[in-house]
Amino acid sequence: MDKIIIEGLELFCNHGVFPEENRLGQKFVVSAVLYTDTRKAGKTDDLSASIHYGEAALKIKEWMEGNTFALIERAAEYVCEQLLLHYPLLKQVTLKLEKPWAPVGLPLKTVGVEITRGWHEVYLSIGSNMGDKEGQLRFAIDELNAAYDTEVVKVSDFIVTEPYGYTEQDEFLNGCLKLKTLKTPYELLDFLHEIEKKAGRERKIHWGPRTLDLDILFYDKLIMEEDDLIIPHKEIEKRQFVLEPLVQIAQNFVHPLLNMSIEKLYANLTKK
Repeated sequence: MDKIIIEGLELFCNHGVFPEENRLGQKFVVSAVLYTDTRKAGKTDDLSASIHYGEAALKIKEWMEGNTFALIERAAEYVCEQLLLHYPLLKQVTLKLEKPWAPVGLPLKTVGVEITRGWHEVYLSIGSNMGDKEGQLRFAIDELNAAYDTEVVKVSDFIVTEPYGYTEQDEFLNGCLKLKTLKTPYELLDFLHEIEKKAGRERKIHWGPRTLDLDILFYDKLIMEEDDLIIPHKEIEKRQFVLEPLVQIAQNFVHPLLNMSIEKLYANLTKK
């Protein structure tokens, strides 16, 4: 990915854990690498097709000088987040925040943090088999879109499916969503659980009836297996109620473990 680089931006801010730092202020140095596609700007000479580095530097100054944080970690996180939210063409940012006058009582040049943050592509499975099923799914979409750091990009059709696992229950209404989000996998998982709880979900029976079920299918090309979170979701290739709506919005997405497209997985499942 192409880079726009801002290096060594000197600012005077009021961040620090000591009251004197908040009151008197001190020098900070910010460097940022903005990851974007500069091809169109390079071919057309059109500034609107790129990220204006002068404006971005002024925004960094505004966000740094207009706030007071105890930790430079928080300051760096905030500036990255604001950059990603402010510039639609920005995919990822690496930010280095240095504090040359850090009050540590030792002869050092500087202390600092460097972090990289960016947008993530996520696919979710959504389902309901209690009450107003479509209303519950629409509620989930609205809640996801209401979050400042998450946006629903695509929505599949909703399909009626038979219950999976525990079959003594009503039919499900299922679908899939494509999101972009700044949340980490665990932050997203917690957020999904909050939405389910708002919808009145109670976890009493495994695979049992539920007002709303939200599952992370894929998170970028991430592969992780923890006790409470497995990505990609297990057994996607065996579940027609997942693949049928998913193929509508992600037919060319390649499963990072199976190395097969969603279209191919769906074709394999339905031809059996």
